[in-house]
Amino acid sequence: MSKVNELLHHWLSKSVSEKAFVWLEQKQAQIASGAAERVFFTAFSAVPRYLGKEDLQLTFQDLEAAQEVIPGWYPGHWSVDQAGRTLLLLALPHDDAESYVRSLDKFFSTADMGELIVLYQSLPLLPHPELHRHRAAEGIRSNMSNVFQAIALRNPYPADYLDNAAWNQMVLKAVFVGSPLHLIRGLDRRANPELARMLADYAHERWAAKRSVTPELWRPVGRFADSAIITDLEKVLANGDIDEQQAAALACAESPLSQAQELLSRYPDLQSSIQKGNLTWNSFSRDACGDLR
Repeated sequence: MSKVNELLHHWLSKSVSEKAFVWLEQKQAQIASGAAERVFFTAFSAVPRYLGKEDLQLTFQDLEAAQEVIPGWYPGHWSVDQAGRTLLLLALPHDDAESYVRSLDKFFSTADMGELIVLYQSLPLLPHPELHRHRAAEGIRSNMSNVFQAIALRNPYPADYLDNAAWNQMVLKAVFVGSPLHLIRGLDRRANPELARMLADYAHERWAAKRSVTPELWRPVGRFADSAIITDLEKVLANGDIDEQQAAALACAESPLSQAQELLSRYPDLQSSIQKGNLTWNSFSRDACGDLR
């Protein structure tokens, strides 16, 4: 935790006034020394008033440092109040795991939306990460889109700790609400046959309603595509727009089935682009979906 603290301190020291920084350090020290929970509640609530809500001004080197400390951690979209609140969370005594989790439960149960966002996006940084799985699953069920995105996007916690059932529900919900799948950390690593089936079934529901599906839906599908899914990919390659065709081609390229490779060979331009490395999921997501951060 010390390296995370060090980074957050360094970033905030460049972003807030000296008076605000001193206030935050004082509250950290009080909380770390075992102050009453009301001290934490009051300080956690007051952080935006003292620090403001400006974006953290992070360099590429700062973001690289974050990745080195916690693989998959991307604080590039964090604000100064979110970073300050995270420091207060990290100051909580945590030697007694059960007591620590009980305290966190209280904070989650009373938090407003802004506070919930901080709590969820801080999960990969907190002590005893294996004990926060139920909290992550709860965030996935949230009907507040900002809260859902705090756990689902740019957050390494779900891929590292959720079981397949919770993970699959998160990815499916991200598709349903229109979240960009390329911002889900570990999406390729955690792809699995059940998720592939769920996403294909969802595509069928959308098509039956005369609605389109995001081309990114096919990203976790290719490696586990069966004959029925390859038939779906054939339909997308024949009738889809350029983004949909590229996504279907990438899914075919990842399939070990000869049926998929034969299908891809009917589209030599796409096949050649994939073989040369000009068309990858990363390049596709950047072009079709925008910012990869």
